[in-house]
Parts: sequence; C-alpha cells; structure tokens
Amino acid sequence: MIGFSILGVAPLALALPHANLFWTAALSLPIGFILASAFPAILIYAQELLPGKVGMVSGMFFGFAFGIGGIGAAVLGELADLRGIEFVYQLCAFLPLLGIAAVALPDLHRKARV
Repeated sequence: MIGFSILGVAPLALALPHANLFWTAALSLPIGFILASAFPAILIYAQELLPGKVGMVSGMFFGFAFGIGGIGAAVLGELADLRGIEFVYQLCAFLPLLGIAAVALPDLHRKARV
C-alpha cells in the first residue's frame, strides 16, 4: 500500500510541468488523494516498528512531517529565487520517485529465522 501510494503519483507528477492550468488542477486532485491515502499506512507501519510507543511514534511522525515540510518550503523558495520557479516546478515533479526508497524498509510480517 505504501509503495503504491507514493509511486502511484509519479506519472501524474511528472506530467504536471507540461500541463496547462486546467490539467494542473485536474491532476492535483488525484495526486492529493493518492498521497493522503499513504499517511495512515505509514503511521501504522512506524507504530509497529516501536510497539508500546504509539504516542511517541505518532508525535514524531507528524512533527517530522511538518518540520521537513517547512524546511523544504524554505529551501525550494531560495532555489526558486536563484534558478526560477519553472526549474523548481520541474524538480518537484521528480520527488515522488524518492518513494523507491520504500523498498528498503524491513518486512515486519516475515517470520524470524531461528
């Protein structure tokens, strides 16, 4: 579920820099829905990594998400000032491809070998 939610938006996001205003709005809706569907699965996965620490994991998850969002906005704003908004828009279209890193996550349901 996590892989689909993150990588499922990649083709739509890659089309965004080449779309007009209507298609940008039309593509943004499914991108938002697909990305939002990943958050509960990611949160449950993180809570399974540290059982008994549900509150701490939830707080860290949302704190990290909002913190990285703020830092990312500042960095992208500075980059837009230096290189232009079109460059940043094209760069951000490739960000969903970072979801490939989800393959490296450990499988929690695999039985431990003894």
